[in-house]
Amino acid sequence: MTDSTEASTFHDVVSPFCGIASDDLVIEVNGNSIAIKENGDSVTKHGFETPLTDTSPRVKGKDVSLEQAVSHIAELMNASKQPLIGGMATDLNGARAAMALADKSRATVDSFYSDNAFKNILVLQDTGYMTTTLTEVRNRVDLLLVIGTDIEAGFPRFFERAVWPEESMFGQEIDSREIIYLGKAPFGDASTSPSGKKAKVIDCSYDDLPEVVSVLRALVKGKTIQAESVGGIPTAELTTLADKLNNAKYSVLAWSGSELKMDHAEVTVQNICEMIKEINLTTRSSGFMLGGKEGDTTVNAVSSWQSGYPMRVSFSRNMPDYDPYLNRGTRMLAAGEVDCLVWVSSFNTKLTPPKSSATTIVIGRSGMTFDEEPEVFIPIGVPGIDHVGRTFRCDSSVALPLSKLRDSGLPSAFDVLTAVEKAL
Repeated sequence: MTDSTEASTFHDVVSPFCGIASDDLVIEVNGNSIAIKENGDSVTKHGFETPLTDTSPRVKGKDVSLEQAVSHIAELMNASKQPLIGGMATDLNGARAAMALADKSRATVDSFYSDNAFKNILVLQDTGYMTTTLTEVRNRVDLLLVIGTDIEAGFPRFFERAVWPEESMFGQEIDSREIIYLGKAPFGDASTSPSGKKAKVIDCSYDDLPEVVSVLRALVKGKTIQAESVGGIPTAELTTLADKLNNAKYSVLAWSGSELKMDHAEVTVQNICEMIKEINLTTRSSGFMLGGKEGDTTVNAVSSWQSGYPMRVSFSRNMPDYDPYLNRGTRMLAAGEVDCLVWVSSFNTKLTPPKSSATTIVIGRSGMTFDEEPEVFIPIGVPGIDHVGRTFRCDSSVALPLSKLRDSGLPSAFDVLTAVEKAL
């Protein structure tokens, strides 16, 4: 518990807000106020320093007790013919509780971030892929190809922590690493090496990226391309890039599903992943998918453990029923198929439910504002601030512990969802 009149300082704090799960933050807590003192960035600063406001549950805009709110949610879910548990921005225990509630209430489960995640998941299910971890990038990469993604915008400390460390495990000369962007130039200078060597940018639009990636894959395989340019890029330049990939000792091809905005982006991801397999016939190469913010990676992992499938699982037939198209939450809401929406958002006050005809229940971070007041709103604590928890990094290989930094008195998503399950 933190004394309201005396500030406390916490070291080596893990961030649940960035996909790389930075674990070296220095944070000062004074009552319910939080400030990052060291190693913060735009993503973690906003996540930790969002002020605490609402502390009381509401039903139809009126303050009620937590027990009354839980009872009302149970009544709504018992009467529902097609409930949907959406948002799903939460930690490991919150995701477990959401899956248990879905099972008991015969709801469908989908994450707000699943559109981006499924650009990768569909490829994994179809042909598989070869990916690496943050630690491997930090210690082995000699060529990093960033495809259609501005890493700095969404993951401000990726280069600092994974590409430009002071030293690597195997004595590699860090400054010798080469960074190439295939797409748009980054907005900042984080990709610039410690000695000032800037990243190379091969510029092309999102619309041209699928064709460019296809041609690059063909060149990696040694195919002859008749066209002199592709997507505005000289074929000779792509040939040089293909040679670099084939000659690198450990190349990494990185992308973020959220930034691959073209139609059927999963096809482009599949081309990237198949190209990585082909490079590995003669040298080493791996993919690295950036994502995992606000529980994205965590909830897909938990859903896979509990049901055998990632998100977009329905329990309407009293068994896990996976369909990545029919069980897409946004489609179901737009089609008017959902009569009761339970929206879970532990991290971000701006992650509010979409407008729909469904009776809406929000179990979300204190400070949320709504264009239309939901039927029920229960403010909850943030994992890694108001209660302990666990979250997976974007590489899915490490689940980091989240600490409690203050005593706000707010329940966790796990507490609320479990109470609703018991009340059904």
